[in-house]
Amino acid sequence: MQVCIPPPLRSYTGGRARVEVVGSTLGAVLDALDARYPGLRFRIVDEQDRIRPHIRFIVREEFAPTLAYPLETGDEVQIICALSGGSSDLNFNHQGTKTPRRQGRFVPWASP
Repeated sequence: MQVCIPPPLRSYTGGRARVEVVGSTLGAVLDALDARYPGLRFRIVDEQDRIRPHIRFIVREEFAPTLAYPLETGDEVQIICALSGGSSDLNFNHQGTKTPRRQGRFVPWASP
């Protein structure tokens, strides 16, 4: 099955956006990914074998909530990473005082 790798994790897959692996559950797919790309699983699953809070999986157009989620031949697994960061709603001007910020940022992300 195809696994869509989000940009923040592609450094583990040599820049690949899509990877082909075999597995009957989400956990088995992650094990197969980690066998081929060591360290990738730890970025997705914590020490207690729980999916990290900033990671989501989509299979058959619905969220796959656990590692036991069953997969079917031909499924596509999309890994989604939440992105955070940036700046606060306040800016410091050249006098060192705070002024409200009215601009925001949107960073589009698309997988090929």
